[in-house]
Amino acid sequence: MNLYQMNCELLATCSALGYLEGDTYHKEPDCIESVKDLIRYLRHEDETRDVRQQLGAAQILQSDLLPILTQHHRDKPLFDAVIRLMVNLTQPALLCFGSVPKEPNFRHHFLQVLVYLQAYKEAFASEKAFGVLSETLYELLQLGWEERQEEDNLLIERILLLVRNILHVPADLDQEKRIDDDASVHDQLLWAIHLSGLDDLLLFLASSPTEQQWSLHVLEIISLMFRDQNPEQLARVGQGRLAQERSTDVAELEVLRQREVAEKKSRALQRGNRHSRFGGSYIVQGLKSIGERDLIFHKGLHNLRNYSSDLGKQPRRVPKRRQAARELSIQRRSALNVRLFLRDFCSEFLENCYNRLMGFVKDNLLREKAQQHDETYYMWALAFFMAFNRAASFQPGLVSETLSVRTFHFIEQNLTNYYEMMLTDRREAASWARRMHLALKAYQELLATVNEMDMSPDEAVRESSRIIKNNIFYVMEYRELFLALFRKFDERYQPRSFLVDLVETTHLFLRMLERFCRSRGNLVVQNKQKKKRKKKKKPVASDNVPYSPGDLEALWPSLAEQLQCCAQGPELSLDSMVPFDAASEVPVEEQRAEAMVRIQDCLLAGQAPQALALLRSAREVWPEGDVFGSQDISPEEEIQLLKQVLCAPFPRQQGPEERGAEEEEEEEEEEEELQVVQVSEKEFNFLDYLKRFATSTVIRAYVLLLRSYQRNSAHTNHCIVKMLHRLAHDLKMEALLFQLSLFCLFNRLLSDPAAGAYKELVTFAKYILGKFFALAAVNQKAFVELLFWKNTSVVREMTEGYGSLDGGSSSRKPPVWSPEEEARLQELYLAHKDVEGQDVVDTILAHLNMPRTRKQVIHHLVRLGLADSVKDFQRKGTRIVLWTEDQELELQRLFEEFRDSDDVLGHIMKNITAKRSRARIVDKLLALGLVAERRELYKKRRKKLVPSGLPNGEESLEEFCPEDLEEEEGLPEEESEENEEKEEGSEAEQTPQGNSVLSSENLGQSLHQEGFSGPLLWLQNCLLQVAGDREEDGCSQAVPLVPLSEENEEAMENEQFQQLLRKLGVRPPASGQETFWRIPAKLSPIQLRRIAASLSQLEKEEELQPGLDPNAPGQQGAEEEHQKGHQAQALRALVLARKKKAVISDAETAGGKEQLKVAPKKRQLLDSDEEQEGDEGRSHAPEPGTPGIQKKKRFQIEDEDDSD
Repeated sequence: MNLYQMNCELLATCSALGYLEGDTYHKEPDCIESVKDLIRYLRHEDETRDVRQQLGAAQILQSDLLPILTQHHRDKPLFDAVIRLMVNLTQPALLCFGSVPKEPNFRHHFLQVLVYLQAYKEAFASEKAFGVLSETLYELLQLGWEERQEEDNLLIERILLLVRNILHVPADLDQEKRIDDDASVHDQLLWAIHLSGLDDLLLFLASSPTEQQWSLHVLEIISLMFRDQNPEQLARVGQGRLAQERSTDVAELEVLRQREVAEKKSRALQRGNRHSRFGGSYIVQGLKSIGERDLIFHKGLHNLRNYSSDLGKQPRRVPKRRQAARELSIQRRSALNVRLFLRDFCSEFLENCYNRLMGFVKDNLLREKAQQHDETYYMWALAFFMAFNRAASFQPGLVSETLSVRTFHFIEQNLTNYYEMMLTDRREAASWARRMHLALKAYQELLATVNEMDMSPDEAVRESSRIIKNNIFYVMEYRELFLALFRKFDERYQPRSFLVDLVETTHLFLRMLERFCRSRGNLVVQNKQKKKRKKKKKPVASDNVPYSPGDLEALWPSLAEQLQCCAQGPELSLDSMVPFDAASEVPVEEQRAEAMVRIQDCLLAGQAPQALALLRSAREVWPEGDVFGSQDISPEEEIQLLKQVLCAPFPRQQGPEERGAEEEEEEEEEEEELQVVQVSEKEFNFLDYLKRFATSTVIRAYVLLLRSYQRNSAHTNHCIVKMLHRLAHDLKMEALLFQLSLFCLFNRLLSDPAAGAYKELVTFAKYILGKFFALAAVNQKAFVELLFWKNTSVVREMTEGYGSLDGGSSSRKPPVWSPEEEARLQELYLAHKDVEGQDVVDTILAHLNMPRTRKQVIHHLVRLGLADSVKDFQRKGTRIVLWTEDQELELQRLFEEFRDSDDVLGHIMKNITAKRSRARIVDKLLALGLVAERRELYKKRRKKLVPSGLPNGEESLEEFCPEDLEEEEGLPEEESEENEEKEEGSEAEQTPQGNSVLSSENLGQSLHQEGFSGPLLWLQNCLLQVAGDREEDGCSQAVPLVPLSEENEEAMENEQFQQLLRKLGVRPPASGQETFWRIPAKLSPIQLRRIAASLSQLEKEEELQPGLDPNAPGQQGAEEEHQKGHQAQALRALVLARKKKAVISDAETAGGKEQLKVAPKKRQLLDSDEEQEGDEGRSHAPEPGTPGIQKKKRFQIEDEDDSD
């Protein structure tokens, strides 16, 4: 981009700044306004950062802003404006674009901005610019806090940000082409900072307690200053070359010399003294070509050793997403004078600033006063300066602030967090991996410092080290950390340097742990076990009073005498009897059912006066409806009402503890496994801990690093060999290393001309190869085992014989299956394997009469050849853990769509694409901030209005139901493919004739006896409603039977209930297309009413439970008798329903007027049925003063698409 492409307004603004004449810059009169205009232009630049690029191409900073800064710094308004503009122009390219763009066009703009930033950094590498900045900063810091204005603080912050931005610019290695010990642009910048005295001001800001607000800025600047430095090499600057360093250099030169000599020998052997004009063609015996013949080689024999079948082939291209991560941090040796200055700076910083600065930064991080990811600067400073202190002159007091168990805990927490975020946030996995590398370096340096303290001559220092190690080795998380990092190592995101640090840190930790165990003799550590248990279903609370009718009749005479005395005596004191709980979350108006239960409890306990007082208090609190009797009730009627309360089977609510536990349990599926962590102590065994590393994932990581043994340092190769030797020799598991890729690496090592420099590696390779050939002489299958990575069980079988695991302890021996059991297993599998919507293994376990686990059944099915693999029986929908961005957007869309419905969570679970458990959906809604608390997702219950045909004094079922007195906690069960029971094929639809009606009587009676009266009543209402709808609409279509309550859903899964549905003509769901049973379209309204009448006939044959009022007067009208029949029928259904603790779901949105809207014929049929039950239900019917119960209506959802 050149000046001719600049915007004309921008060009005019730059021209109005001034001009440079020789070394003197002449500013224009409106210079400060032009600077402010440039700031304004930068604020409104587009996404390609066009203004920034044009100013960089015009070199405004080099030609105008820097001369203004150095020559006109006394003009305070102009100086402030120029600093603001410079801070904006030099901000990192990553902040401008958010991240490294992937689109080529934007990536070009990103790289162009980076080039301009590198030019700015080179221009700043002068003493003049930093001299002005340090002088201004010094003057501002001389002001006391009472004299310093807000503008002064802003200017201090902007100067620190400008220095940070300049130091942050990455070096252009291809452009600079600097070698070690040469001064790069970064070194020149550091030397300018030193000459200007800015480094002393940074030390003052770090050590002064009154300037703590700049601590994070100072720490960030220091980390950028030492970005390319090695702390251990920096600590040894000026001390001369040590003997160890000289020996290391000599060894490296010897390796290079040996390789060069070997290459010369091989070239001499390849060529003869006399040239052969005949190249020749040769047949290589034993090496097959593409066909069956031997390979023909058309080159000279000296080239045969370099022959490969891959010659001439195009190399396989590795996709970008699978390429190994590149190293981003490069260490180099700066010029000697720069290193001496940095060494002195580190020494002064450790002596005067480190403990104070790190303590304040740690406090800001814990109190969340810092910006996001600022903890990375803290961890870098910890690793760098502790390593410098350890290498220079080890003094634990200089780093005492970060040498504690709390620091270990802080680093471990961040390391674990980065590890988890790298697994979940795949888009930013590389960034999380870099942060995890910083945390690992800090953890490694903490361990190295503690290890150094062990060798201190001071007894107090050694005792402090022992205490720290005792705490670290005791906690389980510190021991499990390295296993987790090895298990999830991914070379696509984590570079080779991370693996090097991980291997070296693990080696150091194991060495410290082994030495500590030997010195202690026995070590007690913390142990955490995760026990999995199946979640128990919610206990069913008994609805019936634990007294038989005979016991209640025997108890009543004594209660009646007390009540007679209390009723004829003076009035009872009602002050102490409060019928409601004022502290409860349930409103007072909805606690009347609980008050009725309390009255019954008082009667059962023989406390008749308290029961009478509680009844009268409740009458004053809830006078409406005469539920507790009318205001002018007589004493005899009160006693009779109390007798009815005593004999009434009220549904019992759970206690507070049970209810609280139930609310927590309803957050997850009933079949979901829970993990209970149990913390205990045990004696530590080092070999048992070492066995945890005997896995293929850990060995693969070590072998991956061993492939680059030529580039590795001697210490790294030693750490690798030591771990592999521990596994092979100490654990006697040499077979773990019997792998073909490792053997190829051993072959390359042994044929290396410089193998003499790797004596430890060569010795170990020969040891492993010797063990393998010794085993291969006994076990010929060992050659095949080379192709696979192995675990400990396979190693044991290879060495002790195949099948040795089956002959082990009796606890691990698989159960023996008899021929009859195998035949039964095969029969059940063949019968249920093709049934869709159910888990075949669960079905087999339900029908097997022998104790077998799911795993045993699956493995035996594979052993019998009935299944190909264990993976064929994996549960569906249980492995979805992470949420993708599309799934989060879908969840937000569904929430916005159903947020005003009565059952938000139920609708989301039915419509979401990726099926998940209720708990995971609730947690994600909370994490996305769509809801503030779980209570917002509870299902809303609507009260039904009392129909106009009912007396005013009657109460509806919703008002009486105790479970409606508090917000419903039970969310609907997830309808997944595992829980749905589908039947293959559909039977022929049957028109219900007389024979089918008669044959269903036995089924109906048995269902009544099993407690399915509620579902039968629901089925009858559905049939009558469909009949009425078909009469009104004049057309018919298949209507699905949707069970909206748990009780009805269990009934629809019952085999006898399904048989009854088939006999009544209800069609089962079509395989793979439907879920619910359907009322066929061919059934006419008359046939539907006939079926419903047959269900009513079955109900009349059942004995009713004892009523509330056997002596109720019979002088009431037909309408009142009809209402009593309604109440008796509904109460009977409620009592049976409460036996299973079913939470009745309400899906209707219509008002109360639509509740009883049925056809006239349906009303006549129901009336006739209820009148026939009048004699039996009269004993159940309450008096006008007793609580009335209105029958709850079920809602039927029609299917739009008829599958017929």
